[in-house]
This record gives sequence, structure tokens and C-alpha cells, in this order.
Amino acid sequence: MNRPFPSRNTSSAAFLRVNGKIRAREVRVVGNDRKQLGVMLLNDALSLARQQGVDLVEISPNATPPVCQLIEFGKFRYELAKKEKESRKHQHASTVKEVQLSPRIDPHDLGIKIEHAIEFLCDDMKVKVALKFRGREMAHTEIGFDVIKLFLEKISPFGHPDFAPKLIGKGINVMITPLPRNKRAKNPNQPESGKAPAPTPNHESQSADKKVPVGTEPKSDGLSNPFAKLEIK
Repeated sequence: MNRPFPSRNTSSAAFLRVNGKIRAREVRVVGNDRKQLGVMLLNDALSLARQQGVDLVEISPNATPPVCQLIEFGKFRYELAKKEKESRKHQHASTVKEVQLSPRIDPHDLGIKIEHAIEFLCDDMKVKVALKFRGREMAHTEIGFDVIKLFLEKISPFGHPDFAPKLIGKGINVMITPLPRNKRAKNPNQPESGKAPAPTPNHESQSADKKVPVGTEPKSDGLSNPFAKLEIK
């Protein structure tokens, strides 16, 4: 018989026994102030919970006897969910995303790579930047360092390198850690609430923009490509 997998978002509180669902004959009771009240019969613990207007929650079912706490189950579930959320944040921060570059990278492609890195950093992920040289590009490693330097300048409001860029083998590597939320710039790709969308240009302006004489297109002000005429072996 096939059984559905449990949801990943299911809280641990869903598997706790509360009040009449507790099956042990004796339980070790902890008060709402976390003070030990000793071992008592289950019925006596339930009566004590009713007198205090709280629930009896089994927090350590594998203990002998099981440990139960006198607490409002709604409050206990909220605190447990809050702890699990903080734990997921720490797990998320340990995630590492890799961004690969090259010394011949086009300025437009570099901009896209920077946007991806900013997205990762704003999601509290680390970013590993790896720039690889090919063939005769190794004779001009300073160009690769210039690309890395520009990359780090662009993402500096969102993260900082753990160490200076290093040339290892045929590549340059650097690890970037996100800045704390209170010191990090806002994600530029996240729309601000209450802000009206940008107006759509009309067809006339679009057609006028397309009518650019051949040979008069503006040149990109990004990185020049020093390897454009370099034969790669």
C-alpha cells in the first residue's frame, strides 16, 4: 500500500501528544516555568493541567517516564515553529551557490551573473565565484583579476569576500558571504510594495528606437575584451 510522503513544511508540533492522547501511565511533569514537579500518574498530571487552565504536552516521549510540560499548546506550538524557522535560516546560510566567469566574458553576461549573485546573497546564501582561464589566457591573468575586482565592487552592498581572490591552478576563486540583513542593501530585483509599474512605451517610440543606422550603434561601456583576437588552443 502506497503512503503519501509527509509535507516538508509540517511542523514537529503536529506529532506531539497532548492531554488525552498521551498513553503513558506515569509522566515526569515540568511546570510552565520549566521547574520540575516530579513524577506523577497521568490522571493526576491532567488534573493539575486543568486546574492551571493549560495543556499537558508530551515533549520527550522517548524518556522513561515520558516528560510532559504544563503549557498552553498554542503558545508551545508557536515557540516551536519559531525555533524551527531560525534553524532553517542557519541551514540556508550554509548553502553555497557557484557563479562561473571567464576573462572573455561579455559585459551583458557579466551583468546577468552579478544579478544572480545578488539574488543568492539576498537569500542568505554564500556565493563561490570561479573564473577559469583557457589556453594562452594564462599569460594575462591580470585581466581575470580585473573581472573579479569589478564583480566584487558590484556586489559589495550585499556581500563581502571571505578572502582575497586567489589564483589556483588555471582559475581564480573567491568565496562571498552575505552581509547581515541590517547592513545589506535591498534586493534591487524585488518590487517595492505600493510602487506603480513602469509605463509601457508606445509603438512609435519602439519603432523609432529600432531605426538605428548600421554602424552607428553605441559601444558597450563595460569590460573590453583583450582576448578577442587570441587563438585558444
